[in-house]
This record gives sequence, structure tokens and C-alpha cells, in this order.
Amino acid sequence: MDISIVIPLYNEDESLPHLASWIDRVMIQNNFSYEVIMVDDGSKDSSWKVIENLHNSNPAYKGVKFRRNYGKSAALNVGFAHAQGDVVITMDADLQDSPDEIPELYSMITSQGFDLVSGWKKKRYDSKLAKNIPSKFFNWTTRLMSGIRLHDFNCGLKAYRLDVVKSIEVYGEMHRFIPVIAKWAGFSNIGEKVVHHRKREFGVTKFGISRFVNGYLDLISIMFMSRFGKQPMHFFGFVGSCSFLMGFGALLVVCILRLLGRISLTNSVWFYMSMLFVVIGAMLFLAGFLGELICRNSPTRNSYLIEKDLQ
Repeated sequence: MDISIVIPLYNEDESLPHLASWIDRVMIQNNFSYEVIMVDDGSKDSSWKVIENLHNSNPAYKGVKFRRNYGKSAALNVGFAHAQGDVVITMDADLQDSPDEIPELYSMITSQGFDLVSGWKKKRYDSKLAKNIPSKFFNWTTRLMSGIRLHDFNCGLKAYRLDVVKSIEVYGEMHRFIPVIAKWAGFSNIGEKVVHHRKREFGVTKFGISRFVNGYLDLISIMFMSRFGKQPMHFFGFVGSCSFLMGFGALLVVCILRLLGRISLTNSVWFYMSMLFVVIGAMLFLAGFLGELICRNSPTRNSYLIEKDLQ
């Protein structure tokens, strides 16, 4: 199979028939073999009924329905698990992503050798204050922290080699950082394509301003796990040791000054500050030690992604 299209959706019953018709037209024109996996993230409208009708009329359309709303990351993760095509395309269901971009995205994966290609909505039709300006700042900080030179990490229109989506796990709200997760997993050949962004025709956006706060927390989690996930002592031990040594050194100075009669321990703020640093350092070192014990007993402690294996 050439292409699997994964579409997470929530309350998009009006747009789905139009999107399906558009996808079919593009697939037929390019003679692609394909499947469309629609993941209903607990919709309250008739989205699932529409998906059932699409499946009955064309078996290439497949559906998964969540009992409640889990979020876009969960929907993508389930869609990735079901995907079978050589190239996996993700896109939103609101008709703001154009299926006409699929052939070139497919070519960039199969002919140009990219592991992942992310869309770049260079010209957007969203609210500047609510989405455009925060998105620019969000993308800038993500580029800075991850080292991946993409303009639009959160674009829903992306293309992947099949082994990429089978090697990564997306949860929480980490769908915004799939390129970062893929790079962490060893898929560093990441490309970008300017894609056409369309105005929303039906319904309203499902994302609020809180997604940016959650996004930064998720980014910090990903960056920490990618560097110290298997060796937490390297982080906690280093920071704890620095804190302990600074506190212990300051404590020695305070004690010497007390012996010389220069200060009174009970009235000196430096005594309590030095003790605080010593205690914090010891606690961080202990946290690193406990984290190391947990990692050593984790069933995934020696789980590594192997690209090739010659026996």
C-alpha cells in the first residue's frame, strides 16, 4: 500500500464528506493505493455516523472511535498503530489542510529520502492575536531548544516513513513535537514543505490558549527525557553535587568566621542559606540515585531502536 492517511477529528461531521471526496479525487488522479484512518476523538455530533457511511461506500475508509475525548496525541498514536502504508500522511479534518499537497509530500519521502516532512503554513488565515503571534514565538523557542530548523512544528499536515510512526510514541499533548520525538528516536532527516492553508469552512477551532502553556511543559519534558531519560543521575547528580559543594563551602566559611568571632550563627542569614544549599544538594543527589534505580529495573532499560541487523 502506498499511503495511509491518518485524520484525528472532533465534531467535524460537516467537513468530513467534502474532505473524503477531495482525498478520493487526489488518490485516483495519482493512481495511489491508499487507506484513510479516521480517529473520532469522542465527538458529540454525528461524525461517527459519517465515518460509518464512508466505510460502507469505500472500504479504504477505516474508523476508530474513542468513548471520550482524549486529545489529538492519543488519536494520532492510535492511527499510527493502525497504519500500513509505506508513507503515512497526517492531516486535520477541518478542510484547512489541502489533500492536493499529498503527492509532493509522498515524493519527498519516497524519492528525496526524508524520514519526515513537516508542512509550513507560511500564510495563515487564523487570528493573528490568538494563534499567529503565539505560534511564531512557540516555534522560535522550539527551534532554539531542539536544534531542528522548522518554521511550523504544529502543522497538522505531515508525511512520515512507516517505520518512523512505528518507532515513536505520542501521548499527552506531544503531537506538537513529533519532529523532536522523531529526531530523538534517530530519524534526523527532517524536511519542510510550504503548504497551502485554507480558511475554516465549518465549525470552530477546538484549541484554546492553554495549549501554549501545556506545549512548553511538554517541550521541557521531551528535552529532559531525550537527554537524561536513561541516565537521570547525570542531571540530578550534577546539579545536586554543585549545590552541595557550594553550600558546604559556604558553611565552612561561616563556621570559620564564627570561630573568629566575626558573626553569630543564629543571627546570620548566610548560615541558613548554606545549610539550605547542602540539604537541596543532598536531596537532588538522592533523587538522581532513586531515578537510576528505577531506570535499571525498568523493562525498557535496554530497549533501543535498531535500524539494521546483519546476522
